[in-house]
Amino acid sequence: MTLQSLIDAIQPLDRENMEQAAQHIDSLVKPLGSLGRLEALAIQLSGMSGITGLQNLQKEIIVMCADHGVYDEGVAISPKNVTTIQARNMQKGLTGVCVLAKNSGTHVLPVDIGIDCDPIEHMLSLKLARGCGNITQGAAMDYEHAETLLLASAQLVQQRIAAGITVFGIGELGIANTTAAAAVISVLTGNDPGDVVGLGANFPPERLAHKQSIVRQAIALNQPDNQNAIDVLAKVGGFELVGMAGVILGAAAFGVPVVLDGFLSYASALAACQISPSARDYCIPSHMSTEKGTALALQHLNLQPYLHLDLRLGEGSGAAIAMSLIDAACSIYCHMGKLASSGINLPELKKPHNSTALKHIKVVELP
Repeated sequence: MTLQSLIDAIQPLDRENMEQAAQHIDSLVKPLGSLGRLEALAIQLSGMSGITGLQNLQKEIIVMCADHGVYDEGVAISPKNVTTIQARNMQKGLTGVCVLAKNSGTHVLPVDIGIDCDPIEHMLSLKLARGCGNITQGAAMDYEHAETLLLASAQLVQQRIAAGITVFGIGELGIANTTAAAAVISVLTGNDPGDVVGLGANFPPERLAHKQSIVRQAIALNQPDNQNAIDVLAKVGGFELVGMAGVILGAAAFGVPVVLDGFLSYASALAACQISPSARDYCIPSHMSTEKGTALALQHLNLQPYLHLDLRLGEGSGAAIAMSLIDAACSIYCHMGKLASSGINLPELKKPHNSTALKHIKVVELP
């Protein structure tokens, strides 16, 4: 697989299938459009070539775990080894994403894509190094390493599809990673770090200016090219951000959905959707993270999150909750009765079909 072949494999959603799905949904025993975005979600899924039906979809959240050299700049209060500890806890099913995913019948797959530790037994590894570089001293990684990890993550999606997965979610684990994500979002959206950098995991508000200055320093030193998303990820991003971008591109290339999590995943989505604007059609934004800069990233992506729960855990926790919405949309599509067979004759059905639910779907290119 090459980057170009990955990009070339990403196709627009099938509008004809979506029109047919919209007609089916409008024929169900309910007022037109009354299930709102759940209808739109079912239609979006129907347009994906990798999904042959909306029953018994197998769901998995891939959690990319990695450490960051910028931790040394005092941008996080948790000890760095928490990344390792939580990765092991994730293997045991003890973390937030694990319990939330279990609730929706979703598997969690943690991946060591750059944790600063020895190999963790039984954990899938794509690791090239023990933590990325300190972005205030140089690039997070070489450009070639970024492209290698991007493609490896896309290939992982291909392998998981072969194992039966049809719906992917993404999550991350890495102390200090909101600093790198803020840098990526700042560059790719053209916004000042002051509008993007937030408090992350309980960072003291009085030290926010320091965190902002670290992001500015990293951008000024590395001079990432805002027209080259891989360059941005390599210079001011991190291993797990690259990995999530690769999962997004891989899911889109194989025609299946990817449920985004929060702030970190939206940084990766910005990169993935610059590489291939068509990848956006396969993204399902789970929630509005409380992390500053989330709204800017979503605005740039032209995506509207489904949930507003004041979440800021990360790990893929928001994606885990949103998997229940996937199930709900599919259940509506597959199991609701039809007006015609229920003896109900609504006046609006006599009008030309207007694909009410289809109007919720926006297939647009990014600015």
